[in-house]
Amino acid sequence: MLNGIGVSGVLLLLIIALLLFGPNKLPELGRAFGRTLREFKAGARDIMGDEEETKPARKEVQSVDVNQAPAASAPQPAASTEQQRRLPE
Repeated sequence: MLNGIGVSGVLLLLIIALLLFGPNKLPELGRAFGRTLREFKAGARDIMGDEEETKPARKEVQSVDVNQAPAASAPQPAASTEQQRRLPE
């Protein structure tokens, strides 16, 4: 849509906007436009599910009883899910 606009076209649009809205209204319009873009980005991120990808994956850790004698050289899997613990986020 805006592929054919060069530097002179952008300057012309800014001058027209300045004449239409005045110097006092332009900062308010810029802030409103920025807020709109931020909300749009957040909504698109929610729809696309990017938040799930940015969170680190949880790692499962087996609990170890320090009172038991060391077993064979190979670690044994946990007996139940109660013994497995998750690291805090």
